[in-house]
Amino acid sequence: MLKLEIVTPERKVFDETVDSVTVPTASGEAGILPNHAPLISALKPGILSYSNKGTVERLVVGAGFVEVSSDNVSVLTDTAETAAEIDADAARADRESAEKALAANATSALEETEADRERLDAANARLQLAAGK
Repeated sequence: MLKLEIVTPERKVFDETVDSVTVPTASGEAGILPNHAPLISALKPGILSYSNKGTVERLVVGAGFVEVSSDNVSVLTDTAETAAEIDADAARADRESAEKALAANATSALEETEADRERLDAANARLQLAAGK
């Protein structure tokens, strides 16, 4: 079993024992099972999922970090939302705003558009989870 803790600047979102966790890292999705090697990685906006007794739950997380140590998984993130907490209209507006900003800066260096790309990823993940996919 893994102890999963998800914390945002505003609150502790989740603190329970689970069977496995999948997190969206900067280098792709990382699956974490008991006895996982120690790990520290940057999170990118996306969907975090965890399983507990055969049930899979999912929530959207923003940018942040994940640390795995001794069957403890600590997720420190800007935001974390369940499907029920997502405002789909606001997520669509965020996606449109990020897409317009990226289009306006299409010739800019990648580093200069990183914040807009993260906003777009977060909005898409929120919409995906809200739609139940």
